[in-house]
Amino acid sequence: MKLAYSSNAFTRTDLGSALHEIADLGFAAAEILCDQPHWQPGRLAEADIAAVEELLAARGLALSNLNANTANGYFDPLPPENVFEPALSSRNPAWREWRIGYTIAALQLAARLGAPCVSVTSGQPGSGGAPAEGLDLLVDSLQRVCAVAEALDVRVGVEYEPGLLVERAAELAELITRVGSPVLGANLDIGHSYLDGEPPEDAVDALRGRIWNVHVEDIAQRKHFHLIPGLGDLPFGRYFAALRRAGYDGYLTVELYTYPHMPGEAGRQSLAYLRGLMNDAR
Repeated sequence: MKLAYSSNAFTRTDLGSALHEIADLGFAAAEILCDQPHWQPGRLAEADIAAVEELLAARGLALSNLNANTANGYFDPLPPENVFEPALSSRNPAWREWRIGYTIAALQLAARLGAPCVSVTSGQPGSGGAPAEGLDLLVDSLQRVCAVAEALDVRVGVEYEPGLLVERAAELAELITRVGSPVLGANLDIGHSYLDGEPPEDAVDALRGRIWNVHVEDIAQRKHFHLIPGLGDLPFGRYFAALRRAGYDGYLTVELYTYPHMPGEAGRQSLAYLRGLMNDAR
């Protein structure tokens, strides 16, 4: 497993500066936030895409994922916090069609840049009406998105989260079965899994063979606030052992959007702590 850092920790600077700092810190890869203030798929100038392409090559920096979990840039003014709309499960047809197109544009960017996957979320439980109705809409959206992803050879990872329509590993496993695409899997956020109260081994086993990227942060006292690894209670050893047993050899992507005031220092501390854990496990 290799270590990456999400650009969503650097929301007070531009994407290019964020990627340079991620490389300077010593991470093997970066995750690009596909939302304000970084990249909004479908709204990018060719020169901006080419500049990032050149930067990644020059710095020897890979991509772990394109993070299209949110699309707050759809709204003007921006909402004060993530609203997860427009959603792939939205009963508002204009919103849902827009989000499908946005996700497909992210997939096209991923294919061009060599990112192995794009992450998405399910939206809020009531986005599509009753949860069962929302799930039907989500399945339809993902089948359309995955048809494009298969043609582009890019994977789609659903990130489940407490309070969303899909909020635990067992639910995501059922969704993967319903959609029926080989490119659909999980963007597994181990902090979200911990908050759901899932045994780490059960969560990883439920998604075995379908985990495309792993988000890493710490959690303290069961509060959904992303902490620098080592500052909370999350049982990293159990999650990492379960991932190794499942044959996962992809990226552990540090996700610390809660540290926009000190993204560099947060990344440095995370890298040191996680490298120590990984070395101890050898």
